[in-house]
Amino acid sequence: MTALTPAKLKTIRLLAFDYDGVFTDGTILIDSDGKMLRQGHAKDGFAIQWAMKQGLPIAIVSGGKEPSVEERMRGLGVKEVHLGSHDKMAVLRDLAARTGIGLEEMAYMGDDMPDIPALEAVGLSCCPNDAAIDVLPVCDHVSDLPGGKGCVRELIEAHMKANGIWQGEGLVNW
Repeated sequence: MTALTPAKLKTIRLLAFDYDGVFTDGTILIDSDGKMLRQGHAKDGFAIQWAMKQGLPIAIVSGGKEPSVEERMRGLGVKEVHLGSHDKMAVLRDLAARTGIGLEEMAYMGDDMPDIPALEAVGLSCCPNDAAIDVLPVCDHVSDLPGGKGCVRELIEAHMKANGIWQGEGLVNW
């Protein structure tokens, strides 16, 4: 397992994330209308917004299909939101073809077995510290934080700091 070193982070040009278990703690509440509710972390949301404003490509690749997830991510400025993605590798290969960013230039953060092929294929594989036991040994970096508690922010902030784009005048007038 490797740390999030500046040298490694400088090779990464796109950050991709699973949603449930990464942006959330994996808990899904179902209301009386059958709508699924999730809880996320505001600091992850800020990091996504700031990354998008600085031109860092972010993608969401989730097997879930809940419209509220797409609404939340689009509200944060994410253009690449792929829900109902049961073949996450197909999504990453399509992203690579459309963007010219190779798989080795992508980071992916996932937490469960459907994420393993994507984690094995990218240049930097990451997971929250409460990821499924089968995921942990596949990852280059295991966050100090669990899903839904800031692990997304941790990766984004480390990447942006390594590339000199975390701080900026835009933060003053945020």
